[in-house]
Amino acid sequence: MSGRGVWLRTRARLRRFPALLAGCGEQAAAYGRCVAAAAGGTAELRRDACLEEFRALRECFARAVGPGAG
Repeated sequence: MSGRGVWLRTRARLRRFPALLAGCGEQAAAYGRCVAAAAGGTAELRRDACLEEFRALRECFARAVGPGAG
């Protein structure tokens, strides 16, 4: 039994990621802005400082790559 088929399927799935996640640009930008603002200057980035933005991005990713996507 060869593992080649597994790697071929994995590579094919990874190749689809950029196209699938392209629709999450707005959420990614919002999260990036939040992190940059929260860690700017002398401020220390705190856990959960951008939780709302992170959750929105994570949900977008999950919708993009979830069952039936691609």
